[in-house]
Amino acid sequence: MSTTKRGLPVAEGLLLLVAAFWGTSYGLSKQALLFYSVMGFIAIRFLATFLTLLPVFIREYRSGGGRDWRVGLPTGAILFLVFICETYGVAHTSAANAAFLISLCVLFTPFTEWLVFGRRPAGDNFLLAGLSFIGVAMLTTGSDVAFNLGDLLILGAAILRAFMVTVTKKVTAGKQISTLSLTGIQSGVVGFGALAILLAFDPGEVGGLPMTTDFWLIVGYLVLFCTVFAFFAQNYGARNIAPTRVSLLMGTEPAFGALFAVWWLGESIAVSGWIGGGLIIFSALYSILPRTRRSPRAVMAGLNSTTG
Repeated sequence: MSTTKRGLPVAEGLLLLVAAFWGTSYGLSKQALLFYSVMGFIAIRFLATFLTLLPVFIREYRSGGGRDWRVGLPTGAILFLVFICETYGVAHTSAANAAFLISLCVLFTPFTEWLVFGRRPAGDNFLLAGLSFIGVAMLTTGSDVAFNLGDLLILGAAILRAFMVTVTKKVTAGKQISTLSLTGIQSGVVGFGALAILLAFDPGEVGGLPMTTDFWLIVGYLVLFCTVFAFFAQNYGARNIAPTRVSLLMGTEPAFGALFAVWWLGESIAVSGWIGGGLIIFSALYSILPRTRRSPRAVMAGLNSTTG
């Protein structure tokens, strides 16, 4: 028990850093898409990640630690769908909108847990989900970009993210594969999947790589901080704490994303948009509170059991 308690702050701290890095990724991805296509950008980002982590996987496989590599295939396929929706979504909506809308993952995760593990969400999750959707309505009607295809794609990415953390928890249970190797395999699935689509539908893009320094600096940042580190931390969290808590801990991501979009891209958000985004974040952060803090009756019961 004590070992688990010591491990939780590490996992939670890593996930909060993920929230900060991912918050910057929407604005930077939107900027990178000015130089290259969506599929080309995804392929470069994730193939670079795969090659970075390949030596780790080879070493662990030879030592017997990566024999369960196949668990990375289904989660990698989900991740591929996440980034198709997310990257196309960013290309068609504002970076601030994308950052707020993707945080709905935290409300969807209890329902994916219900579907995958048979755990019915607590009643207040339904209330918080409703509050979040009110926030979505206020956000998308009070920003520069009206609710459009890009926003719908980001919502799809949020649902898929919820499945991602839940399925990762399920398929990696009891498996002998490190988090770094799992991240590398997932990145390979995404990178080669995007490359295959690019070769099939737009092969000319493969030979027309961007030559601007800005593009490659963005790619380097996204690979190191928003992919290698972020997915390592997410997989570490998914394997050590409950899937819902993994998502809820990253509920601060939209705040970082919106502030970065305003500062870096010069996007503007109306007052109603900030209020809507605040409702989404409030719902996520309120959900993370231990149930004893949310329920006075539960607090009293806990006090009674302690003193009795």
